[in-house]
Amino acid sequence: MISSLRGTVLDLYGTGAVIEVGGVGFQVQLTPEHSLSLRIGEEARVLTSMIVREDSLSLFGFADAESLEIFSLLVGVTGVGPKSAMGVLAVLSPADISRAVAADDDAVFRRVSGIGPKTAKLIVVSLTGKVAGYARAQPGRPSFAPAATVRDDVLVALVGLGWNDRSASDALDTVLAAASDEEKDSVQVLLRRSLTELGPRQSTAGPR
Repeated sequence: MISSLRGTVLDLYGTGAVIEVGGVGFQVQLTPEHSLSLRIGEEARVLTSMIVREDSLSLFGFADAESLEIFSLLVGVTGVGPKSAMGVLAVLSPADISRAVAADDDAVFRRVSGIGPKTAKLIVVSLTGKVAGYARAQPGRPSFAPAATVRDDVLVALVGLGWNDRSASDALDTVLAAASDEEKDSVQVLLRRSLTELGPRQSTAGPR
């Protein structure tokens, strides 16, 4: 079992990275927000969950223990695969998930591509009593970037998640129009709000 990786980032794409450890490059699936926080050529450490199937072995990476634990809980829910679990974490923080479960609000999970009403309700039922500790706001570092690059970074992440350029651009422009000046400089804020805006629409390659 591979529980974490520390090494040099060789490549980055919308939903993952290749990290070299001891001369071996490991492909790791990440949320777009996490991927955007890494830089090619720099060292990175990610916590990982290894999913083994009959025909594949996949690594899913996380910036913190809370996200890893939430991922493990989500993939334990009937009908939620690892890609759908990553889709939830791309839209919602552990604190958001905790608050939604506490409020019996399955609507927030229905915004994630690939998760229907029955699965969303099952997530709430299955996670009840298991995620209360994440309700507090997390102190994690904000993903700020220079204003000139923020829109491009968010757009690349959305396309990497499977949305076409036009849909992603339209949703992002809608979010930008309603955002404050401070919010316009935050990749995290714009990415999550864009994903919420896109939620009801159909991705070209949404998570499953």
